[in-house]
Amino acid sequence: MLAGLRAHNRHHAPAPGWSPLNLLLRDAGGAVCGGLLGESGWGWLHIHILWVAESVRRRGYGRALLARAEAEARERGCRGVHLDTHEFQAPAFYQRHGYEVFGVLEDYPAGARRYFLAKALR
Repeated sequence: MLAGLRAHNRHHAPAPGWSPLNLLLRDAGGAVCGGLLGESGWGWLHIHILWVAESVRRRGYGRALLARAEAEARERGCRGVHLDTHEFQAPAFYQRHGYEVFGVLEDYPAGARRYFLAKALR
C-alpha cells in the first residue's frame, strides 16, 4: 500500500526528502528533560513533539528548542513550520512565537480541541 501511495504522489509532487530533526534537552546528570522531534520535507518542517519536563519549565527551554528548530529549518531551506497541539497543551505558546492557527478539530479528545498551526519562515 505504501509503495502505491508513494508512486501516486510522485505524479503530483517531487520526493519529499524527509530528514529527521531531533533536539534533546538534558539535565546536569545527562537525563533527558525535554526535546523536540520533527522532520523536514517538501520545504517544510513538521514538529511532531515539543516537550519540557514540568521541573524545568518557565526557564526559556521551550522557546530555545523552538528557535533552534526554526534555525535548522531555515538552514535546510524550509519555507515554514507546521505542527498540531491540543488546547490543554500549548497553543498560546506557539501563537506567542508567531504561529497562526489554520485549523481546529473540535471534540478531540472529547470535550477539547486540537489546533493546527503554521509559521512562515523568512
